[in-house]
Amino acid sequence: MTQQGVRWSAEQVLALAPDAASRKAGSKLAAAGPWSGTGCDDEGTVWGLCKGSGSKPYQTIVDMGESSAPAYKCSCPSRKFPCKHALGLLLLWAADPAAVPAGQEPPDWARQWL
Repeated sequence: MTQQGVRWSAEQVLALAPDAASRKAGSKLAAAGPWSGTGCDDEGTVWGLCKGSGSKPYQTIVDMGESSAPAYKCSCPSRKFPCKHALGLLLLWAADPAAVPAGQEPPDWARQWL
């Protein structure tokens, strides 16, 4: 949830994408399949682990907090902000509350960035 307690729409999330290719790639990751360890807290933070091509999943976190624009962190090597993983996580969060449960405590890796 955002600080206002509202999940964004898919249109709001896709408006964050740096380009059309990122929108398309992020949309492909908007399903629960590649994600594990997802959650969000009451402060507006959304996180999850996304299975990628490597042995370790990408650690993705988005701070939807008080600022006018979200802040992003992902362990992937992409130079785009937000990356496709952050977009996919936010699209999943927007569409499926059960896939990104609210009221969770961030894991240690997410807490370190916060």
